[in-house]
Amino acid sequence: MKAIVSKFLKSIFILLILTTSLSYGQDTIPAPIIVDSVVVDSIAIDTIVIRRTVDKIYSPRKDVNLQIPNIDFKKTETLQEGFQRFRVPSFWETENSFGINISEVAFINWNAGGDNAISGLGFLKFARKYKFSNFQWDNNLELRYGLNAQEGRKLRKTEDVIRLSSNLGFKKNNTSRWFYSVQLNFNTQFSNGYKYPDRDTPISRFMAPGYVLFGAGTSYITKDEKFNLYLSPLTQRSTFVLDQELANNGSFGVQAAVLDADGNIITPGKNHLLGIGVLITNNLNINVADNIELKSRLNLYMDYIKNFGNVDIDWELTLNMKVNKFISTSLGTQIIYDDDILFDVVKNDNGTIIDPGVPKIQFKQVLGVGILYGF
Repeated sequence: MKAIVSKFLKSIFILLILTTSLSYGQDTIPAPIIVDSVVVDSIAIDTIVIRRTVDKIYSPRKDVNLQIPNIDFKKTETLQEGFQRFRVPSFWETENSFGINISEVAFINWNAGGDNAISGLGFLKFARKYKFSNFQWDNNLELRYGLNAQEGRKLRKTEDVIRLSSNLGFKKNNTSRWFYSVQLNFNTQFSNGYKYPDRDTPISRFMAPGYVLFGAGTSYITKDEKFNLYLSPLTQRSTFVLDQELANNGSFGVQAAVLDADGNIITPGKNHLLGIGVLITNNLNINVADNIELKSRLNLYMDYIKNFGNVDIDWELTLNMKVNKFISTSLGTQIIYDDDILFDVVKNDNGTIIDPGVPKIQFKQVLGVGILYGF
């Protein structure tokens, strides 16, 4: 009996030991330790770093060419132009052009008749434009001179122009196309003009007449600058007749000389005529087609003091047809009406003007084929 009880107690003891070891056994990963916030600074906490698995590196495809490329310098071309040194950007835009138009006609045993003739017209144009911020300054100088030689006759002048224009404008902001403007225009000619076939009495000379217009107003200029409209309610117009003989005759509106009964000059004619009025100018460029350009220049002036309501007109229309880089054809017309330029003046034998004449519309048409070169 004692032996049985002893075996039973041993079994219970072994069972208790196994139960206790299972209850207090530690897993492979320890349970998180809750640390009191008061004693955090005094406890060292280990950092666990989990590293990402590195991606597998694949070998390149078999069809990929990893060889060094073959470079051949035999197919390279040299520079067409030399080395250009750096230049500081300029606010100036320039345009220079030179041209000669020639027309010729010749006859040999021509039954219908006719005279051999040749005409030539040369012209120069210089343009300088300054643009900075809201300022714009346009300057243009045009020089034209033409001659005609016909069999049995002396040379005759067909064209004679000196024209200078300058416009200084300022706008409030970059988006506006309206400018506050000040404009200066100057027109005259190179040589004497005659009423052919009379070559003894010139009807015009250099600075006889000479026109200077100066005023202030406003300008509207489109972004492509192909349309330019200038309006000036206050413009001074000065007409100069520096040839005294023409001034004595009262040419181009100046005050004529005062003569006695025998035709002797008592008071010489004035060399200057001053007027104040309204000026409207317009410049328009239109591309009609490829290599065909239409240019229009219109000046309208009305004087406040002398003959208010009368409008002086100067309208020039030119059609330029460009054949290639150097050859061009031009067709131009010009209409002028100036109340101060009188025609059909009648004088008596003493030189006294009986009939002062009347103003008329002046018309000119020019057709030319020639060379145009820009530089």
